[in-house]
Amino acid sequence: MAQVTEQPRKWGMVIDLDLCTGCNACVTACAMENNIHYTGEDEVAYGRGLYWMRIQRYWHGEYPNVGPEFTPMLCQQCGEAPCEPVCPTYASVHSNEEQINLQVYNRCIGTRYCANNCPYHARVFNFFDYEIPAPMNAYLNPDVTVRSRGVMEKCTFCVHRLVHARIDADTQGDPSLENEVTTACAQACPTNAIMFGDLTDENSPIRTLFERSERGFQIMEELGTFPSITYLKGGGVYGGRD
Repeated sequence: MAQVTEQPRKWGMVIDLDLCTGCNACVTACAMENNIHYTGEDEVAYGRGLYWMRIQRYWHGEYPNVGPEFTPMLCQQCGEAPCEPVCPTYASVHSNEEQINLQVYNRCIGTRYCANNCPYHARVFNFFDYEIPAPMNAYLNPDVTVRSRGVMEKCTFCVHRLVHARIDADTQGDPSLENEVTTACAQACPTNAIMFGDLTDENSPIRTLFERSERGFQIMEELGTFPSITYLKGGGVYGGRD
């Protein structure tokens, strides 16, 4: 069967901080889509939360004109990922088809070298085998594996959705089907602050924002990790963050 995709796609994300309200809808959608366990308040207090995505809150201004700004933080899907060369079992790898950073769970032995080497603190360690009692186990996504204790976890840009879209595009001979795919966090965002798309598509709006927006910046881009996520500076009533 002839492949309809001539070159590997480069998936990327743009997050507009001026639109983010910190509602955590993206965090919840990510957890439900990717079978992420809720560890509970006590375990989170010990630093054992399993959130692949978190909302970082910053306060700006002087009293009484003080206001919050929110920064969704997830795996930045680095082009030169610091987590990849330190993994002794090659569990942290780069996908040739989707051009994203993957985590191969059945290779991972939980050394946590990757977490130590990640400047974004975007990787979490699964400390326990969490039980999902009925009927909640019926809500598990059959396209995503349920991880066991002792492995590292992180955002995958909902790679199972990307794979499904690529297969549908190949079998139906319609490359445009891949352009319709999005991540769970972007789909759930009520303000459309999170945008997802193909950075190799010259006609894609996300490519223009990613490369040419005057408000665009990348987290710690001076490290040379080449993140696949660009943030747009907030410019609200408190002036935004530099």
